[in-house]
Amino acid sequence: MSSEVEQDPAVDQRQQQQAVQVQVKDDDAIALYANFCRVTGSPEELIVDFGLNPQPVGIPKDPIHVKQRIIMNFYTAKRLLAALQMSVQRHEAVFGVLETDIQKRLRVQQ
Repeated sequence: MSSEVEQDPAVDQRQQQQAVQVQVKDDDAIALYANFCRVTGSPEELIVDFGLNPQPVGIPKDPIHVKQRIIMNFYTAKRLLAALQMSVQRHEAVFGVLETDIQKRLRVQQ
């Protein structure tokens, strides 16, 4: 009888995937701020537009100018979704639940 324990190939593959580190060079990255996001797309890809809404409360009177656009396939979008969910969950665990309805966040001044 052998003393070796066979490992599930799926577990072995996951461990190999976790050990891989991707090098990222972000020297030329441009950081921009956005408080508006619109998602559209086609059967093959998603288009995510980002812009600055100068009037975040109510319906903006002027059009919102889209300044950045990211086009990605659905596989990348799903990985982005998972990464964003994990980041938001960590943030909420430390700072509390984020209220996305701005009307509920407004404080009435007396």
